[in-house]
Amino acid sequence: MWLVLAVGGVLVVLTGWLPRAQAYDVAVERALPVLGFLVAITILADLAEKAGVFDAAARVAARLARGSTLRLFLLIAALGVLTTVGMSLDTTAVLLTPVVLTVTDKLGLRPMPFALLVVWLANTASLLLPVSNLTNLLAISRLDMHPTQFLARMALPELACVLVTVFYLWLIHRRDLRGSFDPPEHVPPPDPWTFRVCALACLALAPGVVAGFEPWVVAVPCALAAVTVFAVRAPSVLGIWLLPWRIVLLTEGLFLVVTALTVHGGRDLIEHLAGQSTLATVITAAGASNLVNNLPAYLAVESAVPAGHTTQLLGALIGTNAGPLVLLWGSLATLLWRERCRQRGVEISALRFGLVGLGGLPLILLGGWAALLVTS
Repeated sequence: MWLVLAVGGVLVVLTGWLPRAQAYDVAVERALPVLGFLVAITILADLAEKAGVFDAAARVAARLARGSTLRLFLLIAALGVLTTVGMSLDTTAVLLTPVVLTVTDKLGLRPMPFALLVVWLANTASLLLPVSNLTNLLAISRLDMHPTQFLARMALPELACVLVTVFYLWLIHRRDLRGSFDPPEHVPPPDPWTFRVCALACLALAPGVVAGFEPWVVAVPCALAAVTVFAVRAPSVLGIWLLPWRIVLLTEGLFLVVTALTVHGGRDLIEHLAGQSTLATVITAAGASNLVNNLPAYLAVESAVPAGHTTQLLGALIGTNAGPLVLLWGSLATLLWRERCRQRGVEISALRFGLVGLGGLPLILLGGWAALLVTS
């Protein structure tokens, strides 16, 4: 996928299908701040995982549950929300998934409710802060909002989407969430210094963004702090493999290819489907996200939303962030999550994933849309 999109991005520019001035605006002006954050947060998340931060958080949740499977389900939900809000949905999908599956395996619990909970919250809990989803980073530059204003508008939709997610997944898995387990023992982190520095760096992200700093300006020093402590304590962990260059090429290619498609008819189609209705925009964005992935879907829908229509554009975020729950390729986070599940021996078919999504997605979208109208 990354190779196809990277080549496609180059071709739309070389052939003139996307004018070079517009390509520069998309690939440099809009994409570079997003990619700077993406690279920094990926490095920080990988090093935090190696330092044992996510494993420690999951074990704390298991001990706080005091043997109750349902209480553990709710605590893992809280952990998933915090990880998604503060470190992005991809971090939740890639790093929290294997930790949660390891914990459930050791406790003798069925993994499916917890696996679905993690990936659903990776999507539905990604509305609150600019750093929670790449689509938010794109939207906030268009909206010209301070992060606190963005938080104020999206707090209720976030809460609605999260509550519906947790209730719906509990409802369909309530039999598996009965019973109890023996709480795990405390396991110290591999190295206390790398653990402390990485944990503090992760905790510093959200407050820095809410304070008004550009997300990449906050993420880069946090990632550098993690790199520095590993350079001193465990230099063998560091290497070129930490750089997510495939995702960078994929993202740049998406920006260029989707912009070209919107110029050549895509915008007209979205305008016809969404009009100036916020609910229609939510539905259109969710449908497009499931068909072609949420990042290009947001770019396409954004191009069709008239300037100044803030509520409609925020509705597009509800559709693109919380919507990719039916088809596995709806978001990159879901694809990465499924791969992590396979590595842990948990196989989830596309059919099962889709049927569960079809049952809950309308409730989530309606809840998020209704909550958005309250804040408008």
